[in-house]
Amino acid sequence: MAFEGFSARDFEVFAVPDFAGRMGKIRAQIQPKLLALGEALAPALAGSVGREVFAHVAKHMRRTVNPPEDTWVAFGPERRGYKKAQHFKVAISRHCVRLLFEVGPEYAEKVTWAAAWRRQAGSLVAALRKIKGLGWYKNEHDEEPAADLHEMAPEAVKALVQEVTRRRDGQLVLGRRLAAAEVTRMRPADFARAAATAFKDLLPLYRLR
Repeated sequence: MAFEGFSARDFEVFAVPDFAGRMGKIRAQIQPKLLALGEALAPALAGSVGREVFAHVAKHMRRTVNPPEDTWVAFGPERRGYKKAQHFKVAISRHCVRLLFEVGPEYAEKVTWAAAWRRQAGSLVAALRKIKGLGWYKNEHDEEPAADLHEMAPEAVKALVQEVTRRRDGQLVLGRRLAAAEVTRMRPADFARAAATAFKDLLPLYRLR
């Protein structure tokens, strides 16, 4: 199945109030599109990274009562899952799509990754602040960024790495937000290209060791 793009109906799924209703629509309507998007983006990502990249569509298996506020396809280096490694993510929710890079609480090498950030902070921070529309999200599920990196002082951007290690559930989430109205006007190929461009801009973070 080729990626067909996201429609207004896809965003309306997140207005369905009950768990069963929303999950049913996510499975039937959105997950097939995320699977197709994963198949479309993973090979190009692998070429940029220089190693295999695996796409993982969220299943929301732990949820039984509260309906998910968003759903996503994540891209990482592990076949069995994405949470224990740095990863990219395309997440869709009620009002937007977010194109994200994440280091999450379960990342096995997050202390090493944070140390690499600090060593390379000078060039890394300068490059990140030049990326148009790049925001910092306090939480991976937030629809709006807490701050635009371009508007943050260099020292404040550098200090974001503390979010990864200062708490057991610490995470660092950076990315671009595309409003639902913008996404629904995009052709499938244009959306896939926008996602690939956003991830390419964030590749230095994925490669940090």
